[in-house]
Amino acid sequence: MVPGGDPSIQGNIIRRLYAANMADLLLIAHTPLASALAAVAAHAFPDCAVRLRALDIAPGMDLDAAERAVRDAVASASGEVLMLCDAFGATPCNAAMRVADGVARRVVAGVNVPMLWRSLCYADESLDRLVVRAVDGGVQGTLQVAAPRRMNQGGLNQSHDSNQHHDQQ
Repeated sequence: MVPGGDPSIQGNIIRRLYAANMADLLLIAHTPLASALAAVAAHAFPDCAVRLRALDIAPGMDLDAAERAVRDAVASASGEVLMLCDAFGATPCNAAMRVADGVARRVVAGVNVPMLWRSLCYADESLDRLVVRAVDGGVQGTLQVAAPRRMNQGGLNQSHDSNQHHDQQ
């Protein structure tokens, strides 16, 4: 910090410098998943979502049309782009793979909320490192959660039929 400088102005300058080096994130998924994930990102990390775009692939959109839409979205990016797609082998991912160059435009399939959040939080890292972070976030955010034990509930074989024991009266 510059002595005597306004910290809020200096913070904005630092954020802009970081933003200049950040990769853009492009969500590409079947309608409405990309938009829904973007809304979740904006809700949880409103400041981080500046570089995030969503592209919903409508039902019936063929691969060529999807590719054109991805190319248009990538063309509006300011630099490197990480494309997060819903499912490998599906139209959104296939369109992204046609646009990816493996250097400045990369694709990760299987997007989920932890992957997206990790990507947003580390968007200032190199694209190579960001891809690793995205995949790690997706994998580490996917786990089996044990079902809670039943508490204060009767046995499963008990009946609530009031006439069940009518012969014992």
